[in-house]
Amino acid sequence: MALGGNPIFNGKSFRGATQAPPVPQAPYGHAPYGQQPSGQAPYGQQAYGQPQNMTTEQLQQMYSQPAAGPADTGRMTFDDVIVKTAACLGVLLAGAAVTMFVSMGLASLLMIVGALGGFVLALVNTFKKQPSPALILAYAGLEGLFLGGLTRVLDTMYPGVGLQAVLGTLSVFTVTLLLFKSGKVRATPKAMKFFMIALVGYALFSVVNLVMMMTGLTSEPFGLRSGIIGVAIGILAIGLAAFSLVMDFTSIEEGVRNGAPQRFSWTAAFGLTVTLVWLYVEIIRLLSILRGEE
Repeated sequence: MALGGNPIFNGKSFRGATQAPPVPQAPYGHAPYGQQPSGQAPYGQQAYGQPQNMTTEQLQQMYSQPAAGPADTGRMTFDDVIVKTAACLGVLLAGAAVTMFVSMGLASLLMIVGALGGFVLALVNTFKKQPSPALILAYAGLEGLFLGGLTRVLDTMYPGVGLQAVLGTLSVFTVTLLLFKSGKVRATPKAMKFFMIALVGYALFSVVNLVMMMTGLTSEPFGLRSGIIGVAIGILAIGLAAFSLVMDFTSIEEGVRNGAPQRFSWTAAFGLTVTLVWLYVEIIRLLSILRGEE
């Protein structure tokens, strides 16, 4: 498990679901609890492997059936994650579309409501023991309002920046997925160290920048994130979000390989949605900074 990355995948629920408990070992010479010694059948019962009044045709039919796959046994699959992620992104796009058909003032209000509501539901879903599809989809809808309102505001200031941000997000996601599938990019322990150091530094910078903007210590639209410094910080943030996708893919891969319950595909979809929202925000902010310098 790629610890230290997305807290959604590092929570006890998802981490515990992807780690199978060890099988207890019986002392040497003794059979495991509740089982008979090898080769011995319980009193009055036939030994294992002996047919119990089954015809040849029935045995042949039983042996010819395909083995049960992960989906048949209630385990998470990549298809489950893809379908659930598509559902989250569909609800997100629907929420974003709402802000495109209302006045600018209402779109700005919906952006604030979406940001605050999405933040609250993100915390609830992150620390919830069992994934709730309704709450996860509600989070996606609120984030859609936030991203739609943000895009509406910035696209008014810098026409075309919204479409550029969408294409940029899809491009980064696709390239990151292809690199991960090829094995060229992995969440190694060394890479994780650099990621955590950079992430903590970026978080501290963002808090300081937010405080300065709220207190009026800077009059720039993006605070300290203006000019060359803003561009450099923006590129760093996009790199961090892209590497976070790598860690998400790693956690999902381990969940499927270790047979996590199927319901945790919603957790995986939620984690990917959170990272994609972060990636989109960083890309549209960087594009806006670049457009503002023209």
